Amino acid sequence: MDWLYAALLGYLLGSIPFGLLLAKAAGKGDIRQIGSGNIGATNVLRTGSKGLAAAVLLLDAGKGFAAVWLAWVLWQQAAVALDMAMAGFAALIGHCFPLWLRFRGGKGVATMLGASFGLDWRIGAACTLTWLIVALATRRSSLGGMASAAAASVTAFAVYFTHSPRTWDDLAGLWIFTPTLALMAILVIWQHRENIKRLRSGTEPKIGRKP
Repeated sequence: MDWLYAALLGYLLGSIPFGLLLAKAAGKGDIRQIGSGNIGATNVLRTGSKGLAAAVLLLDAGKGFAAVWLAWVLWQQAAVALDMAMAGFAALIGHCFPLWLRFRGGKGVATMLGASFGLDWRIGAACTLTWLIVALATRRSSLGGMASAAAASVTAFAVYFTHSPRTWDDLAGLWIFTPTLALMAILVIWQHRENIKRLRSGTEPKIGRKP
């Protein structure tokens, strides 16, 4: 049952709406009434405060990382890889669908990045690099986010499948982390469905601009 406890812990951490809380604390009002209405760092940036957006980005990533790390610390056992994966996945679900905000949360990119770092720093590094390259090249945060999410499971597969000699950790990464990250990527891309429509119509705003 440890995986269930890990998932509950992950959901509770992931559901903390840092974007909403920090924006209100900084006197920016309800972030859900600004720009796209999203509670993530990209929309917080539209308030004109880069520092506030950076803080939200780090905290949203931090809760994904913390969920995975705490699962590793609390449940040191043979199935700890499953507990870590469930905690990270649940943190993403909590961010996207927080109970406290009537299940209307963020799009999950930062939280997935944090969870990816918690699972394996190599996966997190590859996702972050992908986000930076795509976002800077296109000036579209949504494209960077979706690309980084897609890169997670691909990187996990490459890291664990090609390692030789293969260890039990590699097998856990291959059969647990890789499919979990693929499911997380699907959720992140689904959360960007409106962005995809705007990208296709050419109306998707660039980073820092109001939609």
